[in-house]
Amino acid sequence: MPAERLLPTTEAEDLIELVREIARDELAPRAAAAEEHAQFPREMFRLLGKSGLLGLPYAEEFGGGEQPYEVYLQALEEIGSAWMSVAVGLSVHVMSCYGLATFGTRQQQEQWLPEMLEGELLGGYALSELHAGSDAAALSTRATRDGDEYVVSGQKAWITHGGVADFYTLMARTSPDGGKGISCFLAPGVADGLSAATPERKMGLTGSVTTQLTFDRVRFSADRLIGAEGDGLKIALSALDSGRLGIAACAVGLAQAALDEAVAYAKTRSQFGKPIMEFQGLEFLLADMAAAVDSARATYIAAARLRDRGRPFQRAASVAKLVATDAAMRVTTDAVQVLGGAGYTRDFPVERYMREAKVLQIFEGTNQIQRLVIGRSLRK
Repeated sequence: MPAERLLPTTEAEDLIELVREIARDELAPRAAAAEEHAQFPREMFRLLGKSGLLGLPYAEEFGGGEQPYEVYLQALEEIGSAWMSVAVGLSVHVMSCYGLATFGTRQQQEQWLPEMLEGELLGGYALSELHAGSDAAALSTRATRDGDEYVVSGQKAWITHGGVADFYTLMARTSPDGGKGISCFLAPGVADGLSAATPERKMGLTGSVTTQLTFDRVRFSADRLIGAEGDGLKIALSALDSGRLGIAACAVGLAQAALDEAVAYAKTRSQFGKPIMEFQGLEFLLADMAAAVDSARATYIAAARLRDRGRPFQRAASVAKLVATDAAMRVTTDAVQVLGGAGYTRDFPVERYMREAKVLQIFEGTNQIQRLVIGRSLRK
């Protein structure tokens, strides 16, 4: 179990307890089978929507929970400890709502945001391309104005919920002016000319659909432009700062699950006439794992508190993402070691946890990019 938490209000404590119950009773029992058969858990997102969990950090007037980011992230951690594909999907959905919720007009927000926050519409975030991953300013997907519509052509890569999302927050080029020529759109999930490739065959998170998307002269109305033309990169990078905190929380949830499994096994597995947890070498290993989990949790909560207070948090978000995802990789690997040969089999979930941890060091900006962000902040 995680170390005791200090939540800001009694309401927040009740909310986290509700999330914990949903994670334990609805998500955890289904996770292993769904991941083994690569089944996308769309019904789980509907459940989260009905429970009020898909829009926790957004305004109550549009159907959100209006909770501090500190509380939303701890709810996300609980989901991550039960089923990572759902936790990552929730994080991506919340990030996909960010552009509209933060930069959209009042009319746009009233038109689309309620269904997005209540779970009727599931989102995807369409920024990356095969040759524009870490270098977001280099994307080539093009959106051309044609009267009251935009026409979009190009390919997007590594899109979570690709082909199953009801909408995409899409970044596309509206002028050749480098990063200043990128704009943000709320693209429909189904449209003439929009197609998804066969889902990627991944090491982990097999319940989460990841695909390439092709836009072949896809038309949609000009009122789906979020912000002004040229605001897209600013919106994208701002969304990623918050999205990195989401991934950090997911990573801590995964690491906590691995630690819990390792401790439970070490208490019941006996060698030389006593539980293996009583051997100092193993006890110290578990202690280091617990310290890594608690430290990672502290970094994302500290960053979230900066965000909640309107303070600059970009560097703190990069630190949290770096620390938490590296910790998840280390803790899940050590959990396999604690279980020994049993940990290498699919009879226990720790091998899946280890496979799932790896991608956390890659998406929402690789950990090398996080080090770049942190290093640049030091130069300033």
